Amino acid sequence: MRKISNPYNKLEGHYCFACSDKNQLGLKMEFYEDGEYVISKWKAENHYQGFHNILHGGIQATLMDELAAWFVQIKMKTSGVTSSMNTKYIHPVNADEQILLRASLQSQRKNIVEVKVELIVGKETVCTQSDITYYTFPQEIAKKKFYYPEYKEFFEND
Repeated sequence: MRKISNPYNKLEGHYCFACSDKNQLGLKMEFYEDGEYVISKWKAENHYQGFHNILHGGIQATLMDELAAWFVQIKMKTSGVTSSMNTKYIHPVNADEQILLRASLQSQRKNIVEVKVELIVGKETVCTQSDITYYTFPQEIAKKKFYYPEYKEFFEND
C-alpha cells in the first residue's frame, strides 16, 4: 500500500470540501493505492452527524463520490465527472467509528468508467455501497480544464 499525495493542495484557492487540507470545515480525506484498489481511511468528527451519533448519509455519499474521483485519477490516469451514483445504505455508521472506504473498477467502455465504492467498518462490515459512473476526459483536456497534474505528482512522497 502506498500513500497518494494531493497535488491539488498546491493550487491557490483549492478548497475542495472532501480532500483539501486547507478547508477548515472539510473532510480532509487522504488516499492510498492498495493493489487494484484506491482506499481511504477516515474518522468522522461530531459535526458530521445526522441522527445522534450516526454519520450523516450525505457525508457518506460525499466520501464515496470523492474516492471514486481519486480512483479515476490514479487508476485511469485522467480525471472526469460523476455521471450517476447509485448508493445503498445497508447499516448505520456510528459517527465515532474508524471507516475504510474502498474503490475498485467494475467496468470501462470507452470513456465511461464504472466504479464500485464500499464504506466498511470493523472487520469487513459493508455499511454503504455505491455504484458510480464517471465520464472521463482525454488526459489533455483533464490537464487543461481540471488541472490534472503529471501522474508522478501523486506519488511525490515515495
